Amino acid sequence: MTMDALTRRRFLLASGVAAGAALAAGAGGLGLAELLRSAGPDTSAAPEKKLVLVTLYGGNDGLNTVIPYTDPAYHKARPTLAYDAEKVLHLDDTLGLNPVMRGMKQLWDEKRLAIVRGVGYPRPDRSHFRSMDIWQTASPAEPVTTGWVGRWLDGTKAAPEAAVSFEPVLPPVLAGETRAGSCVSVSGLELPPGITVDAVAALGRVEPGEPELQARAARAFADLLKVERLVHGADERQSHTSSPEEEELLTTAPGGRRVLETQLALVTHCIEAGVPTRVYSVSLDGFDTHAMERAGHESLLTRLDRALSAFVARMARTEAGRQVTVVVYSEFGRRVRGNASQGTDHGTAGPVFVLGPAVAGGFYGEQPSLTDLDDGDLKATMDFRDVFGTVMASVLGADPDRYVGGGYRTRHLPLLPAY
Repeated sequence: MTMDALTRRRFLLASGVAAGAALAAGAGGLGLAELLRSAGPDTSAAPEKKLVLVTLYGGNDGLNTVIPYTDPAYHKARPTLAYDAEKVLHLDDTLGLNPVMRGMKQLWDEKRLAIVRGVGYPRPDRSHFRSMDIWQTASPAEPVTTGWVGRWLDGTKAAPEAAVSFEPVLPPVLAGETRAGSCVSVSGLELPPGITVDAVAALGRVEPGEPELQARAARAFADLLKVERLVHGADERQSHTSSPEEEELLTTAPGGRRVLETQLALVTHCIEAGVPTRVYSVSLDGFDTHAMERAGHESLLTRLDRALSAFVARMARTEAGRQVTVVVYSEFGRRVRGNASQGTDHGTAGPVFVLGPAVAGGFYGEQPSLTDLDDGDLKATMDFRDVFGTVMASVLGADPDRYVGGGYRTRHLPLLPAY
């Protein structure tokens, strides 16, 4: 089963969370202009901590992301997919990053990248939809109608701008029963024939004394142009740093245009403008690598690496940015053994990245065995709720057992300081 952008959109729309509680709470009506108008001076002693969730849709191949390059079982299971030890970016004597992840390697060397190994959940489900639903709702035992961030929004009676998604539709993680995060589109501006950007700009000018509904409509047109400028700005910045060969890989990779860079550019703009959003959700598609994995996966990891390393470097420039923590996860890893199509099929556990200036870099959790398997799959050594619970407590200052646990008592990982 593949999970292209259309399938992912259908998943989000069909989710019991997105279709139920989120829509009932009125999610999705916040534009960029309105979001930026929520900005104000931070009167607290220090800027509030913020969380950026990066979802890798499709099931990232963790074994070719954080590579056990000295393990003979890795090379035996993947004769056409395994990386030679000398090509891997060594993190220690046994594990290393994919060769294209040079920016992340630098963050590791600077102790700003934590890698949590073997993350999964009990009784794994290899369905994209159910597995991602489990990660986003933090409920492995049974389906629920709220996400773990959404429950925090409920519990804190948060404003709509407290959690924002720069994705096509609201992800279930931001949906609560009485509150929900907001969506801000980054699709870019597509104008019909005969309509120019100047014409849209004219419509976006608010005239003195006009009715509020007309003024609101004008602001919406101005909002479109503001998003468009940020979208093109992100594209131009990326193209200036790409060689022709890399540019070809990036633009033809699964997942379409460079939406992750664009989303993170918008997050940067909001943080530096002083928007009070505490949680941002962004994503990258295309990780369902069933066939001819090597080139496609490398191009995806190149995009991820560049977007994240540039974002963290930018965040380090300001006090507000230094309060930002990024968490990168996918719904599952891939099978240990490569398939007959030079790809990998749906698996179980995988690594989670946590990065930012406040992160205590290094390895956390135990690397899963490649010989002690569960029907050919890795056995998880870390429950994902421990990771999200740590983030909930350390970044949002909230009780993880109330919002993430759901009967599971989370344990704090020392990768982040206490709130």
